[in-house]
Amino acid sequence: MSSATLGWGQIARLGLVQASLGAVVVLTTSTLNRVIVVELALPALLPGLLVAWHYLLQVLRPRMGYGSDVGGRRTPWIVGGIGVLACGGVGAALATVWMASAPVAGIALAMLSFTLIGVGVSASGTSLLVLLAKQVDPARRAAAATVVWLMMIAGFAVTAGIAGQLLDPYSPERLVAVTTGVSALAFCVTVIAMHRLERVPVDAAASQPSAPAAGAATPSFREALAQVWAEPAARRFTTFVFISMLAYSAQDLILEPFAGTAFGFTPGESTRLSGVQHGGVLAGMLLAGFAGSRFAGRPLGSLRVWTVGGCLASALALLGLVASGLVGTGWPFKANVFVLGAANGAFSIAAIGSMLRMAGEGREAREGVRMGLWGGAQAIAFGLGGLAGAAASDLARRLIGSPGAAYASVFACEALLFVVAALLAARIGRETVRPVRAAREDPPPAHAVAVRMETR
Repeated sequence: MSSATLGWGQIARLGLVQASLGAVVVLTTSTLNRVIVVELALPALLPGLLVAWHYLLQVLRPRMGYGSDVGGRRTPWIVGGIGVLACGGVGAALATVWMASAPVAGIALAMLSFTLIGVGVSASGTSLLVLLAKQVDPARRAAAATVVWLMMIAGFAVTAGIAGQLLDPYSPERLVAVTTGVSALAFCVTVIAMHRLERVPVDAAASQPSAPAAGAATPSFREALAQVWAEPAARRFTTFVFISMLAYSAQDLILEPFAGTAFGFTPGESTRLSGVQHGGVLAGMLLAGFAGSRFAGRPLGSLRVWTVGGCLASALALLGLVASGLVGTGWPFKANVFVLGAANGAFSIAAIGSMLRMAGEGREAREGVRMGLWGGAQAIAFGLGGLAGAAASDLARRLIGSPGAAYASVFACEALLFVVAALLAARIGRETVRPVRAAREDPPPAHAVAVRMETR
């Protein structure tokens, strides 16, 4: 194994960074959301717009990736990004407290803080994935993606549990203190975890360049983005990421209301249903990660097989929800939700593994731009998905008399999106794209590229 290849201990260190990122994000998008709506009695639209703004800002991911490509090192972008994210987290808590006495000023500070959060997530998240792509052995990528994502989920869960205890009884001072403590701890963990982690040996530098060769003209960001967008594989994968993540996220805001409307679930029961779904996601991630590592090089370990299979299984599970809306209580609803979660988890880990593999394919020294492009597509899809799913369900309930049938129609549309995503995923990995030198061909005009693209 090359000394530039990350071992499991080093992969776990990157997982700690991802967990740190998740710890700050979960406080700002969940806990502060509740405080604004419940304790301050402000409109729920306000935190919704703030969260949507942090997603929208992740259109900056390609630009952040380009910056790390040009510099040739990812560590400064990871550490700096977490630092900006931590500042945004503290600022968001201060803004929330300020809203109680000065709503306009507090909202203005919240917008600035969520701007920092979006920028910080873009910088750190993109460069972390590029580092994984460049320095993880191909046979380990699916398992490495599983480890890193599970640690991020653990960061969500642990932070939510501990912070929840520390915030009781609630006071504005406690909110600021807890958020500041979590943000500071996240930054310190990142600094320690990244210390001397990124190493590229001198003898490998010639064969695995991270930045343009000395003396070569460095392309502008628009030129670099145009070059990547001109690659059919990168363009197709961007479309796949957007469609699959749109289908994935569109169910988030309507599954629990559907359970309450069609099956009479109480708030507590619908919350536990969410736990069933997340348990399925965890099982699917573990299964896909294990198969990708254990059976690497064989059909059962193929990332493409798991991506396509996960999308099709997700479509079938959503069709099961369609049936449940029509059949009613006789349908094995909870088992259906668990299967949906497992299918979602399997396809998402396989897709991330494919992302890590494909980042280095195509023109050299563009890994960051590619990863930023795909992360940006994911973030836009997440931002639009929940809104589109909720809006579609409201429209369907107006047009269709039966609430169960109305929700079923939305689930059917999501199933169709997953089928389209599976068709796109079936073409991923069929051709091997060799890295090409920057001077191989002239890029298409930069103005021909639409830069309206945008990760969680």
